Amino acid sequence: MLLRWILLNWCFSHEGGSTREKALASIIEAFNSDLQHQFVEKKFATLLHQCLNSIKKGSSKEISLASHVIGLLALTVGPGDNAREILEESITPISQASKSGSESSKIASLLECLAVITFVGGVGPEETEKSMQIMWQSVHPKLGSNVVTVKPSAVAITATVSAWSFLLTTMDGWRLSPKLWQESIAYLSTLLDKDDRSVRIAAGEALAVIFEMGSLEKFSAEVKGSNNGSITEGNKSKEGFLHIQGLRGNILNQVRDLSVEAGGKGSAKKDLNNQRNFFKDVLEFLEDGYCPETSMKIGRDSLQTSTWSQLIQLNFLRHFLGGGFTKHMQENEFLQDVFGFTPKRRNLLGSEHISNGQKRMLKSPNSVINKARTQILNKQRMQSKDRNLGHFAVNVGEEDA
Repeated sequence: MLLRWILLNWCFSHEGGSTREKALASIIEAFNSDLQHQFVEKKFATLLHQCLNSIKKGSSKEISLASHVIGLLALTVGPGDNAREILEESITPISQASKSGSESSKIASLLECLAVITFVGGVGPEETEKSMQIMWQSVHPKLGSNVVTVKPSAVAITATVSAWSFLLTTMDGWRLSPKLWQESIAYLSTLLDKDDRSVRIAAGEALAVIFEMGSLEKFSAEVKGSNNGSITEGNKSKEGFLHIQGLRGNILNQVRDLSVEAGGKGSAKKDLNNQRNFFKDVLEFLEDGYCPETSMKIGRDSLQTSTWSQLIQLNFLRHFLGGGFTKHMQENEFLQDVFGFTPKRRNLLGSEHISNGQKRMLKSPNSVINKARTQILNKQRMQSKDRNLGHFAVNVGEEDA
């Protein structure tokens, strides 16, 4: 009843942006404390279009709040027709809003929302690539005579690269073009040299996923094998291959340096230690092929990760959900399938431990449990294809170089 009242008040409010901002903040709080399945089933379309109106016409704060609500809405409905509608209806307004103005918090919220709704509602790699390209253009636009660029802030770069990496974990890197990889790897390498620590770590996460996917070795092999017989093309192939080898060696040296950085003036010790530990993990992976294994408590249960892709997904969703992360992991079937997480208290329908929210979810004809598994299996199959080849990326081609 409370959410219905908030939404009704919001829809017919003529008091301006402050009332809408308060309503959006209240909706976010409600989604964080309870999954709101019953409310979403009845008011899904109304809530989505009110949020899209805020994105089109609202202040930066209102846009940020509305973006977050749309992401929460997608995570609540789970894979299926509604999530696909969210993506189709939202992608253009989000793309347009991300190009207008330079407010870091607004851009970060919009692109984080785009990552979430694509993760849940995208059914094919083309849709994911489209969203990733929108993100890429926001921090690394293609220059032209009619392009006016505004240098993105560290906050915007960090959020964008994190969102891009999050979607990359669902892709089959072997189907992406070598040109795309060359652009992304070279740009991410430059970010490792930036002054802002959060930017460096975001770039390191993206590169770890790229190496884990085996994409750099695929890129090297394609360039090296692209000689069609002509001397000119052969020279270009050799130059391209050597360039890739140089990129790889440079990244390894950058990661090694960051793992033992001494720290500069005013450097917070905790932040510096976090950076060192993170890049030590990246270095160990690049040199020896070992992924960091993590474990975190969710209530009485433990959620574990054993790959970079899982870790990046976990970190991104923890950041996005904030205080609602534990609640979602305990009750959201879609996220439980993403991480292979089964709370001990989640039993069959009728168990004394099952919550009312879970009962509604299981009974609903639009139930998450009826839609999530096929979607997740498809995404996980794409991300795991040839995964084991990834840890050889540092050494590929050295014998023949």
